[in-house]
Amino acid sequence: MTTYTLLLVLILIVAVALILIVMVQNPKGGGLSSSFGGGGAQNIGGVQNTNSFLDRTTWTLAITMFALILLANFAIPRGNSSDAPQLDSTLENVETTAPATPATETTTKDSVN
Repeated sequence: MTTYTLLLVLILIVAVALILIVMVQNPKGGGLSSSFGGGGAQNIGGVQNTNSFLDRTTWTLAITMFALILLANFAIPRGNSSDAPQLDSTLENVETTAPATPATETTTKDSVN
């Protein structure tokens, strides 16, 4: 497995983990939960400690994802300069072999009957 592929897999794992962590968090302003009477119950039973853990985890995953994306940018497999003439010749072949206008039908009414 190449370095680039490994980094992409790690980015996907961190992205899914980040999505799950964000979905688990309670909104800071109460959000919909405060509208339905759940706004005062946020600090009962150590919920504040859970929120700080989720906040730290969110920031850690976000920074990790940022670093992995930067590393993946440097690990992208890049072609050497010898590929450029090959691309130019391929483009010239595409331009010269462009499809012609469609052929008209040569059948007439007499030949069908």
